[in-house]
Amino acid sequence: MNISVTKLGKHIGAEVTVRNTAALYDEQTAREVLDALEEHTVLVFRELHLDDAAQVAFSRKLGEVVILGSSAARPGNPYPEIFKVTLNKDDNRIAEYLKGTFFWHIDGATDEIPTKATLLTARRIADDGGDTEFASTYAAYEELSAEDKQRFERVRVVHSLEASQRPVRPNPSAEEVKAWRARPPREHPLVWTHRSGRKSLVLGVTASHVVGMSEAEGRALLDRLLEWATRPDFVYRHHWRVGDLVIWDNRGALHRALPYDFDSPRLMHRTTLVGDEPIQ
Repeated sequence: MNISVTKLGKHIGAEVTVRNTAALYDEQTAREVLDALEEHTVLVFRELHLDDAAQVAFSRKLGEVVILGSSAARPGNPYPEIFKVTLNKDDNRIAEYLKGTFFWHIDGATDEIPTKATLLTARRIADDGGDTEFASTYAAYEELSAEDKQRFERVRVVHSLEASQRPVRPNPSAEEVKAWRARPPREHPLVWTHRSGRKSLVLGVTASHVVGMSEAEGRALLDRLLEWATRPDFVYRHHWRVGDLVIWDNRGALHRALPYDFDSPRLMHRTTLVGDEPIQ
């Protein structure tokens, strides 16, 4: 084995130690990391201090890497796979949009095929706040009663960009609403049946309404389930150190950043793996 794995939470999270840095780029290590990710959903590599080249190379060992947005692919950028997660508009032109990450969400929930996994390296951390929480949507489903499992198999939910931005901008301009609605909403089953046979709940701030229910009834169900899915024993909270690398299985976890000052130096470098299965 090229890695050792120590469980961190009851249902989610494990700390990974690599035999040596060179082993990160070994095919065997990639298989071991992916197996550990399937089992633990969130993997923590403490103070690994990967630079962009190393993070991109390691990410490619785990899967196909997403290039997010035309600005990342601009001429002269040697690593268009790196997305800078920061509220500093000088480093990220869509920093305002990222305020939505303070709410529980699944990346790509408005897409047919969400991203597979995300790798996040801490370059700078917040002086106060800025931890990241992860909640196992696998465990949230598995711990439901048999009656609820059967009931929720039939429920379908509409997800939208607008729903994710309303908590941040409760009084948007007409132009903002138009921009949000330019991305079509997406209807998904509440219960995602994965190719592996596992099942998870598809929830979060993008969840707009439940098909066939009144707005009030649907909102009450979604709020109740989100509260259930994010109860303490389903959650791992990561307190960042500079150089930490965290990987999470986006197909089986909600996540959110805990609030930090908008002028904070916090900066994360993110790589994202292309999704490999639709929500069905």
